[in-house]
Amino acid sequence: MVKTQPKLVLVGASPEETAQLKETLGDRYEIVVQPDESSVAAVLKALGEGVCIVSPDGDVLWSNEYFEQLDDTVQRRVNALCVQSADAIPGVSHDPAQGGAMVTKHRVNSDEGIRSFDVYITGIARVEDDELRTGRIAAIVRDVTIAQRTQQKMDAIDRAGFELVRMDVDQIKEMNALERLQLLEKRVIKYSHELLRSDHFVIFLTDQKTNKLQLVMQSGLPEEIQDLDLYQEAEGSGISGHVAKTGESYICYDTLTDDRFLPGLTGARSSLTVPLRVSDKVIGIMDIESQQPGAFDDQDRQFAEIFGRYIAMALHMLQLLVTERTATNQTVSGRFEGEINEPLEDIVHEIDWLKEHQKTADPETARHIDRILSDVTSIKERVKCVSEGPQNLLGVDEALTQREQDPLFIGKRVLIADDNPKIRKIIGDVLRHRGCETTIVSDGAKAIEVLRELKASGDDAFDLVVSDIQMPDRNGYEVFSAVRRSSPETQVILMTGFGYDPHHSIVRASQEGLKSVLFKPFEIELLLTQVREAFS
Repeated sequence: MVKTQPKLVLVGASPEETAQLKETLGDRYEIVVQPDESSVAAVLKALGEGVCIVSPDGDVLWSNEYFEQLDDTVQRRVNALCVQSADAIPGVSHDPAQGGAMVTKHRVNSDEGIRSFDVYITGIARVEDDELRTGRIAAIVRDVTIAQRTQQKMDAIDRAGFELVRMDVDQIKEMNALERLQLLEKRVIKYSHELLRSDHFVIFLTDQKTNKLQLVMQSGLPEEIQDLDLYQEAEGSGISGHVAKTGESYICYDTLTDDRFLPGLTGARSSLTVPLRVSDKVIGIMDIESQQPGAFDDQDRQFAEIFGRYIAMALHMLQLLVTERTATNQTVSGRFEGEINEPLEDIVHEIDWLKEHQKTADPETARHIDRILSDVTSIKERVKCVSEGPQNLLGVDEALTQREQDPLFIGKRVLIADDNPKIRKIIGDVLRHRGCETTIVSDGAKAIEVLRELKASGDDAFDLVVSDIQMPDRNGYEVFSAVRRSSPETQVILMTGFGYDPHHSIVRASQEGLKSVLFKPFEIELLLTQVREAFS
């Protein structure tokens, strides 16, 4: 966008005064010098707006150079507006209650609709036979093309932002966390291309523990760049790390001459990077790139910052949905456990009484009493299991009692990684009972090490890797990436509690081929179904 300086018109100034003003103000104003005898006309001619004076019959009596350079269509439309306004001017143009001359405003467009002008019209009245009559009509023509386009762009960004943060209940209530993020990603990609003219865009969120920038969404990013490690630091992690650290937007006008720019889009020649904020906290960055040098200017930066606030709000809302679901489930389950505990304890007390006072009961009655006690114990354990949420699985007892091997499972090699000892043991036992050969590790780092050693040894790869997402050392995406590098044919199932995914492993892995995700607490039978699909 070409920036123009405001004009400063000097009328009747001496050469010394002119030279002094040019030295003082020349960097801020375009200084125009006019002779003294044509002061009024000089000012009008030097204006950066069109000015004309028209007779009531439509004859242009005088116009400045700006007006004369407008295309014929605009001049004719301004002239017609002046004639139409002539009859409305007498009687009010000098009414003191109106604060002076009445001014009407109109909008005029060029034939192609490329340029827009605001036209301000007022009358130059004359008194004839003691009556106020229209004399001449003056019009000022102001080019508002840029302002209009800016407003249209702002309106479009507001509409797009509303779509980002609008979480339609009927639309998302059946969606899991992955599907909700994919819906948001689809919208962000669409609007970033339409509104910000990007050939490629990427969103990173900051891991609060490690300060690493985690890739969440992207469009057009080369595969080899996706594994680039970037951190929230002013130096060493390119433009993205610098913006995440400083919270200040950054325009790279030419990637060939900017040392901060790291490889992104193949052939990228310019980029715009803005922080993503929730309140005053920077939670990540958005980077857009173009294959054209100098594709972004300061106005684009303002647009991107506004759009980035909407993106940050939408991501924050999705995270709140997951957090709220987790907390609500645990609260409701805890209350439910407390409500049924008293009657269950009463049943146990009554059973103990029966066993104490019915020692001579027949074997069939005794068996029913024991069965009731067993069911009560099972109810208490299952309610506790549900209340533990992501710390447990459902339908475990029945699954563990089944020992019949599945022909599809026999001989299949499975690597299981979860930092919860109970969950990894349950999954290992269930799959082993059905014929799998299982290797169980307690964290992501060990899983990655096992995969690395297996590849180095040349042994057969695993048929399946089942990994938790939230582990203390390496996250689910890092395990998925290690599987992809060591044995691309190996299938992967990722697990997480209620969709909690602080590293956004699900979205990143899904972009690279992940097919299966389980949200704890899940039914063991659902796991077996996904394992069968993976093997087949």
